[in-house]
Amino acid sequence: MEVIRLNKVSLSRRTQEEFSYDLKKTVLSFFEAKYRSPTRKLVLDQVDFVAERGEKIGIIGCNGAGKSTLLKVLSGILKPTTGSVRVGGQIAPLIELGAGFDLEISVMNNIELYGVLLGFSRVEMRKRSPDILEFAELQDYALVPVKALSSGMIARLGFAIATAVQPDILILDEVLSVGDQSFQNKCKQRIEKLWDDRATVLVVSHSMEFIKQSCHRVIWLDKGKLLFDGNSDKGVEYYLKYVDNTTK
Repeated sequence: MEVIRLNKVSLSRRTQEEFSYDLKKTVLSFFEAKYRSPTRKLVLDQVDFVAERGEKIGIIGCNGAGKSTLLKVLSGILKPTTGSVRVGGQIAPLIELGAGFDLEISVMNNIELYGVLLGFSRVEMRKRSPDILEFAELQDYALVPVKALSSGMIARLGFAIATAVQPDILILDEVLSVGDQSFQNKCKQRIEKLWDDRATVLVVSHSMEFIKQSCHRVIWLDKGKLLFDGNSDKGVEYYLKYVDNTTK
């Protein structure tokens, strides 16, 4: 059963030049007949793909290839400039752990808020909160404002909430680097449990061994274009050869 479909998705982002091109500079350039429209960078370029329920898909590519942007488009965080995105099911995006927290309210209230954003009721999240706090190792911080936590604590909290809800679609962006080694091991065990159920998983990782061992399929992006979509072993082989050739 199809759960994700991207049809000719492109996305352009503003460059630093466009951000710094203020009104005064624009007016002066018009008077001097030097005005030119600031450039925009094409981050995703006509990307097409379909994901079926239960597929485990690795997304690979060099830095700046558009991998994280693709995940944000799938999660609804970014809207494509052109093309269409169809997603069927509940998504848990582990992209920027802690994004969406209200720093002024307590950890407990944020658990409820975050859960509601993921589509769960406050009552359901209250039931889950003891397990979430225990997993995040934040039992003593339930009533503390999130702004008082360290960045590592906030990341642990985000991971604990997002993986406590058994989503239909799980989106991961290099999340196995959260916390110390002990917590990373807990993260891997939690993800392995999610991996074994019927959830569709899309994961960005620079660990090619992890991709080969854990994913049925690979999508390789380069400069926003989809260069390969298929068997993970072949995709990783082609990608590593490409990287080797470009670094010689």
